[in-house]
Amino acid sequence: MIYTQLFDRYAPGKVVRAGIIGTGHYATAIVTQSFSIPRLEVPVVADLDPATAAKAFERAGVPAEDIVICESRAAALQALEQGKRVVLRDALLMMDLPIDAVVHATASAAADAVHASEAIRHGKHVIMVGKECCVTIGPMLKRLADQAGVVYTNVDGDQPGLLMGLVGWARELGLEVLCGIKFRDTNLTYDGGALWKGSKPFPLPQDQLGHFAPIRPGQAREMVEGRQGALGQFGEIGHFDYEELTIAANATGLAPDADRLHRPALRTTEIPEVLSPVEEGGILGRRGVIEMVTNLRHADEADGGGGVAVVVTAATEYSRYILATKGCISNSRGTTALIYRPYHLCGVETPMSILCAGLLGLPTGTIDYQPRFDVIAEVVRGKKAGESLEYEDVRTYIRPAGAVDDGAPLSLHLALWTKLAVDVAPGTIITRAHVAPAADSVLWKLRREQDRLLLHK
Repeated sequence: MIYTQLFDRYAPGKVVRAGIIGTGHYATAIVTQSFSIPRLEVPVVADLDPATAAKAFERAGVPAEDIVICESRAAALQALEQGKRVVLRDALLMMDLPIDAVVHATASAAADAVHASEAIRHGKHVIMVGKECCVTIGPMLKRLADQAGVVYTNVDGDQPGLLMGLVGWARELGLEVLCGIKFRDTNLTYDGGALWKGSKPFPLPQDQLGHFAPIRPGQAREMVEGRQGALGQFGEIGHFDYEELTIAANATGLAPDADRLHRPALRTTEIPEVLSPVEEGGILGRRGVIEMVTNLRHADEADGGGGVAVVVTAATEYSRYILATKGCISNSRGTTALIYRPYHLCGVETPMSILCAGLLGLPTGTIDYQPRFDVIAEVVRGKKAGESLEYEDVRTYIRPAGAVDDGAPLSLHLALWTKLAVDVAPGTIITRAHVAPAADSVLWKLRREQDRLLLHK
């Protein structure tokens, strides 16, 4: 396998030591999996709740007496020298410890901005799990890391990083990526007489169930719109879906076909028919787009599993013939094909990103990371000056990125949890004029630097 050959050639015998900030579900899997990887060690984790951090080590089989909660750098160094596993309440203490990389997984854009910029300043690779920070200032953090001679990378295991890898692989082979796709975790089951959402029935009138029959050539737009109408609110997707797809768009150059996406519910076999350009019988108004799919299936079929996919085409008829006859699902014209990966393994896969950074000095994420798009916030529930917006108060869109101080719509995580300077009514698109950010915010500082140095370059 290529990874093994590269590691053996360029870093024989080396073990990467990584620290992790934030020990939720995702990061805990990195900790537990690391104990099965000889080239990787995770000796230190940080969390505002030390008991949660200690639990990550316990799940990996570390005895309680070998886990030490440390409140100072000196205490942490002593514990590490004794072979203990260290838990920190203050993540900044990690920056002066003998580790190679820091994994950022707090789900807080503000916290990850502080920790990632400090990790770079201290010469440590940045492994960015936190989509909240990445979608806001990821390109700027990558620029800082490049200048410092360390790695900033998106991660294998999460959908944005995996989609970057799949798109890059297809393009290196000379395939044109017509659509890059993230599968929704939730799926729909249809047996011809009823629709199910997971294990729960999704009651629909008989005349609407017909929208979920197989899509035939020439029916793509009609059937997609019929399904969306039947699904109603369930057809919507989460803020985090928009964030992850925006990260992938910024990393690949793929673009949304609509600022709320099409979000179709599709069988795997229908994807290359529907998510193809209009001239190929699909619904896309342009080539090279980013999209989200809710998987529709029979009860005995596998689902998309929260995986990723690309719809591609080849330049020659013979290459398209190979795609269509060697395992890919094609559209009815045989001009587009689906290549998909029906799973993402979260923290179980992320160690590969840590290893590539620590052993090869290379990201598994993108090389060309530009602030092309932002997730922006439209208010759906009015709020008063002095209050702050939360996820349930806003509807999200993907729009071309703009400079925050020039009146452009704010990136979502600059708008959320920032004190409002004025009352805002439903329908308001949040801009700099609506908020009063903290003067010492590292997140805002780095976003302004990103706007100045990288926007529209």
